[in-house]
Amino acid sequence: GLAPSVARVVSGNMETVDKMTVANLSASLKRTNRTIVALLAGVATVSLLVGGIGVMNLLLLSVTQRTREVGLRMAVGAKPGDIARQFVLEAVLLSLIGGVAGIALGVAASGSLEKFFHWSAVISPLAAVIAVIVAILLGVIFGVYPARRASQLSPIEALRYE
Repeated sequence: GLAPSVARVVSGNMETVDKMTVANLSASLKRTNRTIVALLAGVATVSLLVGGIGVMNLLLLSVTQRTREVGLRMAVGAKPGDIARQFVLEAVLLSLIGGVAGIALGVAASGSLEKFFHWSAVISPLAAVIAVIVAILLGVIFGVYPARRASQLSPIEALRYE
């Protein structure tokens, strides 16, 4: 029931389509599936790393721009933990907003592709929840360094900062 041209592509190095069995076809599809999953995992990992570095750079810029504010807060009694908590919370919120926006764009793109190509697309709620959890973890992991840096500022030096 498979078109010969498709069968040749799937079967790879087989000499003729006549020799192809269901087991050969299944094994070939499994190899193809493993390769695609590995490629997608690699792309996802690089995307998360780039996104995390982006969050960290944005927070480092925020710490630099708000040095006087941090110094003033510390001068009036804020503890280093309060400062660190503020910046980690900002990183988590930034990542959470990005994660929710990514899910919304994914749902919209999936719906568009479904209509355009007449495909069936199922979006797993579990995958969406996992994506939000990963976004939150990303914010925490990449927000710790800028938060720590902000919390270790000297109030006197920070107030002098221009």
